[in-house]
Amino acid sequence: MRDAAPHFSSGWAELLDWRRQMVHLYAQVRALYREDPREAQRIWRAGRDRLFGQHPQSPLTPEARDSFAGLPYWSYDPAFVFEAEIEPRPEVRLIVPSSTGQEMPLVRFGAVELPGFTLDVYWIDVYGGGLFIPFRDATAGTESYGGGRYLLDTVKGADLGADAGGRLLFDFNFAYHPSCFYNSRWSCPLAPPANVTALAVRAGERAQ
Repeated sequence: MRDAAPHFSSGWAELLDWRRQMVHLYAQVRALYREDPREAQRIWRAGRDRLFGQHPQSPLTPEARDSFAGLPYWSYDPAFVFEAEIEPRPEVRLIVPSSTGQEMPLVRFGAVELPGFTLDVYWIDVYGGGLFIPFRDATAGTESYGGGRYLLDTVKGADLGADAGGRLLFDFNFAYHPSCFYNSRWSCPLAPPANVTALAVRAGERAQ
């Protein structure tokens, strides 16, 4: 018989602390971004390096942490910074595979039109939900993770905000790899076919 109230183990406490620190990091980024986007990215990178290198919930294995010297990125490129509204699309529920073969339910409800390509916008259709924009570009499988990278994931606090008119900020210099790129024990949803672009997005986190 299961306990009526599960014990709040140290593992869950560590995960909660990771989430809190990541949300706080993005709040710092949003507060600074309009004034100095490059400095905002520097703070974001430093914060992620600290969490990846030191936090017990880091997706890095203990062995990888021992030699960790920081996550690799392309140089900041303002050509990959956009502001756009989410344009409504007919809602479509789909199941996308994760890196471990598990299924992740999403609802496509909109899209953002960016110069040269379009990205569908999804709602993660599980408890709590959240906006989610994964993408896979021409660097995938060589210069970046083959399963794609994440641009927006409000479940994790990964959100750069919007302007006064409600247009969302999309800065690919803040694109990052899912946790499964570092450790196969993590299960991460992969970019759906609609969000695959032939454009090489050499901005944000890279493979090496």
